[in-house]
Amino acid sequence: MKTVIIATKNKGKAKEFESLFHPKGYQVLTLLDLDPSIDVEETGTTFEENAILKAEAIANEFGRFVVADDSGLIVDALDGRPGIYSARYAGEEKNDAANTAKVLEELEGIPDAQRTARFYCALALASPNQQTITVSGSVDGIIAKVPSGENGFGYDPVFYVQEKGKMMAEMDSGEKNAISHRAKALKALEEKLDQFIEGEE
Repeated sequence: MKTVIIATKNKGKAKEFESLFHPKGYQVLTLLDLDPSIDVEETGTTFEENAILKAEAIANEFGRFVVADDSGLIVDALDGRPGIYSARYAGEEKNDAANTAKVLEELEGIPDAQRTARFYCALALASPNQQTITVSGSVDGIIAKVPSGENGFGYDPVFYVQEKGKMMAEMDSGEKNAISHRAKALKALEEKLDQFIEGEE
């Protein structure tokens, strides 16, 4: 069976990619399967640049076809922060609660109408055999003042999606996957995937 590497150590993310690649005859491997110690330094200034850095570094390391993502939260009233620093916004250690608390603190006193934000996801496809391509997806929301909901991770408990009338963390996985930034990026990826796969054969 042909293999594709998803440049992540997150099993939940890997599952989302499996549903896309399995029907095309690809087995999905992650960094946990290959070398959990690998850590590509994300020195880019945009989500796209960081996704490309990760995808190309892993593709060169293993000589295989790789998909990498970089995603985060963009808050308009904070001039786009936390942006590419979303995972470590409150410090070097990844801490969802501390990151969320920092965003809420910085938005103290900002009225609801100005608390607009979006989750953004960039995906990069890289291979030693062909040129890297990127796709992206986003979902709009408002940063709530108080966290709510047990599902999801990261900033999901304070990300209110108006069209659904609830927080991202209050949605079940099916509901979330239908509208999430990663789901939209995966859909955009699907449209370009067959052509990329042809270049691998």
